[in-house]
Amino acid sequence: MAARSTAPEKRPGFFSQLKTLYKFTSEAYAWLPTVLICILIVGVALGVAVGFLLPPFAIWSVILWGITGLLAGVLGSMITMTRLSTRAMYRRIDGMPGAAGQVLSTSLGRKWRGNDMPVGINPKTQEAVYRAVGRGGVVIVGEGARGRLTRLINEERSKVKRVASGVPVTVLYVGHGDDEVPIAKLAKTVKALPTKIDRSTMGAVIKRIDSVSQSVASLPIPKGIDPTRARAPRPR
Repeated sequence: MAARSTAPEKRPGFFSQLKTLYKFTSEAYAWLPTVLICILIVGVALGVAVGFLLPPFAIWSVILWGITGLLAGVLGSMITMTRLSTRAMYRRIDGMPGAAGQVLSTSLGRKWRGNDMPVGINPKTQEAVYRAVGRGGVVIVGEGARGRLTRLINEERSKVKRVASGVPVTVLYVGHGDDEVPIAKLAKTVKALPTKIDRSTMGAVIKRIDSVSQSVASLPIPKGIDPTRARAPRPR
């Protein structure tokens, strides 16, 4: 039997990630190349204009400012592409089972802890409930038909209140109907919740909830979303 390699897995380089990010985003926005080229041209043009206008005039000054404008254009292009890639990712996963878990596990930042695994699921209908714990308390997110989520939501809310009395519990439903949160705004909505508990209390709540949470790892997880493909790649 061949010995298992202990060498760390080699990650794609910066330019490889940038290429992947560009391909991912351009598939959703065919006009992306035109926008990026325009940003570069505008950056260079502004740099050259500044070089001409700043006294005293010197050709080297125009060249230096032109290079500065080019670098600013490159930065602006990367920022634009990154933001568009995020929008493209949300468009791709909108309405797919597992999308809420993907957002909660990757987009909430350090003040929250979420998981892409549901804490409650109906294997027949693929309705699922996800949970995140943070400085704003506990957030329970329902994904699927709202009427069929009632039992799962109530069970999770009762469990949380039983072990974390006094901690605020917020229930959100993902969707495009009344009082529902679009998947593209889910992370923003959660992070906008006012701070209610400190960091130590947050850690204690996570431990209490995890200790009584029933594992759903053995249950069929909703299919239809591949997190490794749905997530917009970002250059590092």
